[in-house]
Amino acid sequence: MNKYGAKKITDPATGFVFDSKKEFIRWCELRIMERGGNISGLKRQVKYELIPKQDGERACTYIADFVYKQNGETVVEDTKGFRTTDYILKRKMMLFFHGIRIKEV
Repeated sequence: MNKYGAKKITDPATGFVFDSKKEFIRWCELRIMERGGNISGLKRQVKYELIPKQDGERACTYIADFVYKQNGETVVEDTKGFRTTDYILKRKMMLFFHGIRIKEV
């Protein structure tokens, strides 16, 4: 269990490990939507670089829970139970640097 009370869960069908039950349930919903043709290209844990590696510093990245296409548009989705200050800053950088507004579920 992490400090916010979420428990990791493993999908018995794929073996994927999810950070919370809420994230796993959303994965199941998105898989059903993909099978039904409502979305396509469903991916999980997609990494975006926000600030490149610099001298003596690591790159700053954001890892999206899910990315998929819906109605021809790319959707970047994050399953949130608690919005940390780090997440809020990265959400703003995603919009500023990549022009991507994260969909929070």
